[in-house]
Amino acid sequence: MPDKKFSNEEIARAATNVRKHILSLAIERGGCYLTQACSSAEIVTTLYMNILNIGPSLGNPDTQLFPGVPSAQNMDYPKGSLYNGEQTPDRDRLFVSCCHYASVIYCALAECGRISQAAIDKFNADGWNMEMIGAEHSPGFENTAGSLGQTVSIAAGTAHAYKLKGNAGKIYCMLSDGELEEGQDWECFQAAAYYHLDNFIVYADINHQQVEGWTKDVMNTEPLTDRMKAFGWEVVQINGHDIEALEQAAQTPHPGKPLMVLCDTDPAQGIPPLKTIVPKHFVRIPKDRREEFISFCEQM
Repeated sequence: MPDKKFSNEEIARAATNVRKHILSLAIERGGCYLTQACSSAEIVTTLYMNILNIGPSLGNPDTQLFPGVPSAQNMDYPKGSLYNGEQTPDRDRLFVSCCHYASVIYCALAECGRISQAAIDKFNADGWNMEMIGAEHSPGFENTAGSLGQTVSIAAGTAHAYKLKGNAGKIYCMLSDGELEEGQDWECFQAAAYYHLDNFIVYADINHQQVEGWTKDVMNTEPLTDRMKAFGWEVVQINGHDIEALEQAAQTPHPGKPLMVLCDTDPAQGIPPLKTIVPKHFVRIPKDRREEFISFCEQM
């Protein structure tokens, strides 16, 4: 973990700004993954501002035009990982499995100066790399997530490679609880424990919802703490909006084991008008409540 650079108050303000930006986008653009911003804003800003040991951004601060999909003729395009700094053996890496959280990643990058604030205006704009669902060329992303479960497996494989090479850097992965309904995640958890990947840390946004409703009603994954421990992981369960708890969780001793940080969150945190809308995977502001949300956004 790097030396502490930001106060908890600064991170809290950044998290509020993330929510405000994404609420504005939802109002202006006809919809957005707003509840995910509410639940994960503190997680992502704390990771970037005080947990991850990463170097200065190497990406274009104003972002860039979409470079095209990877192909034999297009393998040297600027990767989204450039915004997380140079990949050296002593530095950490962040893999984002919940790729629909892209707006949260972009806004957090803007809050800590890795992209410009003006770049947020290019979010989901035709021709730019700031898609609503992130991919390997999107700022802050290492890879295209594709089906849920793939990124955490890629992250675990990277952690295994780092461990074999003796690299000091840690591999972090962020995922959401809806993803925990995927079998590939659990295959990965089993393998990570088997290979004693104690350089692997997962932060899971447990916001209790998925695309079809509350997770407990669709496919209950609890008790997650007991299940992860049974798979051989060290587990910490915290309030995902508590910045100090988020920071301390990363320092949990876990020799010989990967670490899972279960972040209990609220998909309406910071935006009370959403309380009557959740659970909602993708939020379109109702026309009859538009002025209410605009007024609230202006007061944030």
